[in-house]
Amino acid sequence: MPQNALKIKDHIDLFNDPEYLEIFKRKRAEFEDMPSDEEVAKQAAFLNTMEYREKNFAREALVINPAKACQPVGAAYCAAGFEGTLAFTHGSLGCAAYFRSHLSRHFKEPSAMVCSAMTEDAAVFGGLTNMVEGLANAYALYKPKMIAVHTSCIAEVIGDDLNSFIIQSRDKGSIPADFPIAFAHTPSFVGSHIVGYDNMMKSILSSFWEGKERKAGNGINIIGGFDGYGVA
Repeated sequence: MPQNALKIKDHIDLFNDPEYLEIFKRKRAEFEDMPSDEEVAKQAAFLNTMEYREKNFAREALVINPAKACQPVGAAYCAAGFEGTLAFTHGSLGCAAYFRSHLSRHFKEPSAMVCSAMTEDAAVFGGLTNMVEGLANAYALYKPKMIAVHTSCIAEVIGDDLNSFIIQSRDKGSIPADFPIAFAHTPSFVGSHIVGYDNMMKSILSSFWEGKERKAGNGINIIGGFDGYGVA
């Protein structure tokens, strides 16, 4: 494989290497029962027909967001939409494993995420040390362009202050003073993945664009919210 312990690639670069492209191609052919390219093209063309439009308009029942997951899942999904951004769960390993599994099963490819690995002692005395060491390791090993920190239940129950922890991490030299870190408090016992996505998106936009002059351009930024089928 094209990486080792001393050379860890970002998942976007890693999964575009020839070895992984071949693995994905074989997985689709042998295990996913994918339709042929001709069938995909046929269905894509059907979606633009009047017949398909009339079938949609004829629906009498519609369910929006029927599945409900916790806030950190939405926050991690939001972070994945920014190039080179590494999602960071301030909480327990079990929570982070669930979030990664949820997104990996949906997209059928690995989902990158790191964790501060809080345990019993951090649940009592706070997770500052976990945050300081976790950010240092994440920055050194994965070399992301940005880190997006969200919380799970254990950090929220004891009231860990992400803003204070990140400032102290910078002061201790875990990460450079000018390195971009967005953060959002995302307690799992309140709201859902929709709320978590919105909280993280607001944090990212507020962290890096608040107070700056708006400049008109030729592009349009469309934020579709937590919609796994709306990814280009």
